Amino acid sequence: MQIETIDLHYRGVAQVIAAYLIIGPEGPVLVETGPGSTLQTLLLSLGEHGVAPKDIRHVLVTHIHLDHAGAAGWWAGQGATVYVHPFGAPHLIDPSKLIASATRIYKDEMETLWGEILPASPDKVIAVQDGQVIDAGGLSFTAMETPGHARHHHVYQLGDTVFTGDAAGIRFPSSPWIDVPAPPPEFDLEVWKVTIEKIRALGATTLYPTHFGPTREVDLQLDGLRIALEETVEFVQSMMDEGLDRDQMVARYTQRLADRVAEVEVTGNLARAMEFANPKAMSIDGISRYLRKRAEG
Repeated sequence: MQIETIDLHYRGVAQVIAAYLIIGPEGPVLVETGPGSTLQTLLLSLGEHGVAPKDIRHVLVTHIHLDHAGAAGWWAGQGATVYVHPFGAPHLIDPSKLIASATRIYKDEMETLWGEILPASPDKVIAVQDGQVIDAGGLSFTAMETPGHARHHHVYQLGDTVFTGDAAGIRFPSSPWIDVPAPPPEFDLEVWKVTIEKIRALGATTLYPTHFGPTREVDLQLDGLRIALEETVEFVQSMMDEGLDRDQMVARYTQRLADRVAEVEVTGNLARAMEFANPKAMSIDGISRYLRKRAEG
C-alpha cells in the first residue's frame, strides 16, 4: 500500500487543501476530491503518479463541505463510486441547496473559489453508516461517525492510519499551531470533544487531516485541538458577553489569531494558507450560533 499527499494548491497557495491517493493491491482510491476549482491540479498530480481518471473507481469524502467534496459529482460522472455520510448523500445527488447556501456567503466569488459543482448520479453515491467497512482497491476502510465540525462527518480508518477530514482540526507541517474550523450551522463543542476521544481510541499512528498533510504526533494533535476548542469558545463567549457585534468579533478574533501565529513565527504563504483553510468570519458565525443555542437550552 502507498499513500500520496496531493497538494491542490487552492487559490494558488500551497498546503491549504489535500487530497489523498491510496494505491491498493487492486487499484487506486481517492480520499477527498477538493473543490471543482482545483480539479485540474488534482488530475495533473494523479497523472504524475500514473493514475488516469478512469482508474479511480472509489472516492471517499469525509463530509460535503465544498473544500472536501466539491468535485465529487465530477468523479461520479467518470464512473467512480462516491462514499459519504448518509446526511450528505442527498446533497451530492442534488447539490442545489448546497450551492444556494454557499452562494449566500460567497456571492460573486463562487466560481473562483469553488468551480463547477455537478450533481452525482444516485447509483454512484453510497451512503455509509457508522462502523461500515468499505472494500476499495483491495483495502478495507472503516467509516466512523465524527460530528462536532459537521453532523455529516466521517473519518476513515485504514489499519493504523486515519483520514480525519476536519475532525482532528487544522495543522500545517511547519507549524505547531492547531486551528479550529467551526463553520455554521453544526459546530458543537461538547459533541466534538467526544469525537476527539473516539479518534484517540482508534490507536492510530498517523492522522491525515485535509488541512494539511499527515502527522504522527497523534496525541499532540488531539490534545491541542481540545485545548484550542475550549479556549476559542471561551473567547467568543467573552466577546458576546461584552456586547460586540459580528464585525467587531471577527476583527478581534482575527487579531488574536494573528498574534498567536506570530508567536510561533508563521509568516508569508503559510499565514495565507491558514486563512484560506479556515476563514475567521465563518468560525465566529459557527461558534456564536452554537453559544446562542446553548444559552436557549
